[in-house]
Amino acid sequence: MRNWLVLLCPCVLGAALHLWLRLRSPPPARASEAGPADNSALSSHWKARHYDVVVGVLSARNNHELRNVIRSTWLKHLLQHPALSQRVLVKFIIGAQGCEVPVEDREDPYSCRLLNITNPVLNQEIEAFSLPEDTSSGLPEDRVVSVSFRVLYPIVITSLGVFYDASDVGFQRNITVKLYQAEQEEALFVARFSPPSCGVQSFEGTIVWESQDVLGLVSRNLHRVTVNDGGGVLRVITAGEGALPRELMEGVEGVAGGFIYTIQEGDALLRSLHSRPRRLIDHLRSLHEEDALLKEESSIYDDIVFVDVVDTYRNVPAKLLNFYSWTVATVSFDLLLKTDDDCYVDLEAVFNRITQKNLDGPNFWWGNFRLNWAVDRTGKWQELEYPSPAYPAFACGSGYVISRDIVGWLASNAGWLKTYQGEDVSMGIWMAAIGPRRYQDSLWLCEKTCETGMLSSPQYSPQELTELWKRKESCGDPCLCEAR
Repeated sequence: MRNWLVLLCPCVLGAALHLWLRLRSPPPARASEAGPADNSALSSHWKARHYDVVVGVLSARNNHELRNVIRSTWLKHLLQHPALSQRVLVKFIIGAQGCEVPVEDREDPYSCRLLNITNPVLNQEIEAFSLPEDTSSGLPEDRVVSVSFRVLYPIVITSLGVFYDASDVGFQRNITVKLYQAEQEEALFVARFSPPSCGVQSFEGTIVWESQDVLGLVSRNLHRVTVNDGGGVLRVITAGEGALPRELMEGVEGVAGGFIYTIQEGDALLRSLHSRPRRLIDHLRSLHEEDALLKEESSIYDDIVFVDVVDTYRNVPAKLLNFYSWTVATVSFDLLLKTDDDCYVDLEAVFNRITQKNLDGPNFWWGNFRLNWAVDRTGKWQELEYPSPAYPAFACGSGYVISRDIVGWLASNAGWLKTYQGEDVSMGIWMAAIGPRRYQDSLWLCEKTCETGMLSSPQYSPQELTELWKRKESCGDPCLCEAR
């Protein structure tokens, strides 16, 4: 019996070998106000001042329109304000290097890893796992064995089965093979094998082999099994504990079977691989043009800090640490406000709040905190390295404020702090080490909503930010002008 399942999986994160490029790894925390192609520091009048608040705005290299909207709205208002203009310094945080891998050739849109498919095995069935010559002994302690895998290009899995040792008695009881989609507790497919029978059925997923018979599985540590990735379309992620619901974690890591698959849309894949050199040339030309535009933008506005990382979503925590280091080394200040370039921010409301609530002092963190936030194992916020099922408390990214001593601690330890999938959860994990005084404030909005008196609100387009600020200037409220 054979069932067919077409699996269309998006490219996702994982390590890969670069074909043509030697990608630059993010170096230790370091930053410069200089442009992406200029290492000389600019001489700026603001360096000699002391500021109540430094505002760091995380921004992507190509978000020129969002930065210009900020310059024409709340930042313009700040610079024209007779009191606040002397108390606040605003800087956009941008990676000094763009990713040298064209978007179409990356494993996913969030990292700078090449989708390393070479010599794909087309128009034939591929056996994912095969045993070495010596298959005489099983692992008697195995009750459950498993392997997690990721599909980097569409494949069709045609059969799912178990290893069978013909030189021995083989399994004497039924064996169940289950396929799990990542992050799901119920099996997508279940195949049961009786002693005389042969294999059936089967994505990002986990396959589990279960047996009631201690000696029923012919299993091997994954490192002793030959993996056929079809030229790079398949990757094994983990084996054994950690990939499954807790009630299934009974055995040691290993693999007790495999599956057979074919590569889907082989002709399209070959065309894409053949056109890579041309895409690379065009992409590198675009990067040079982008560097020139950023250098010009920086020289005009003097409000960009270029941090020495490749500017991708996965590197945002490193961008933040680099900015902290730059701030401590360069600026005299009391508090630091972090926000994003797609956020509405009301700095006057922030200062009023600071005065009303006496929000200052050492070891201080002010924001809207998410508590017991579950760790995602798939998608944009995929986290494979933080072991807990939930993150420590972290402030949502539309805005938060920390005291200078915390910024100093982060800067001093930047070379040792591990970065995780996002800057907000990374910040929460880092802060768990020092236990700052947290001040919870729901006016730092976590979702794209408009509330009277809000300090910030995220995820707006340039046009939406412009409209919010027009209402703010017109009637003092970005949300309710028409009602008034």
